[in-house]
Amino acid sequence: MQITLNFPSTNINQSVQVGDTVYYSNPTTSGGFDIGSNIVILGVINNISISGNITYITCTVADDVVAPTANLSYIFFSKDNKVNSSSLLGYFGLAEFRNNSTVKAELFATAAEIFESSK
Repeated sequence: MQITLNFPSTNINQSVQVGDTVYYSNPTTSGGFDIGSNIVILGVINNISISGNITYITCTVADDVVAPTANLSYIFFSKDNKVNSSSLLGYFGLAEFRNNSTVKAELFATAAEIFESSK
């Protein structure tokens, strides 16, 4: 089944693309805050088109998925990390070890913790 979502073009994140997964949540109010605890996977984006100032996003949706509520549901997306992962480009690390002692010393091990911060 196909579903088309339409948004004002100014409200769409410019990094959304075909192949991304669309989710939605219907927020509830608790203590003056909007809380979205029930996240539903809507589907994978098949097509993105723009007509005037409206962006249309078409998704493939499973038959048992309930469609989001217009003007109530919070719509968001995620990227496929198998396709959109990359190494750091243009960055490097430099380490220099010095022994300022007059006594012989040995370095047994060194380590670094490196992780992707954009996930």
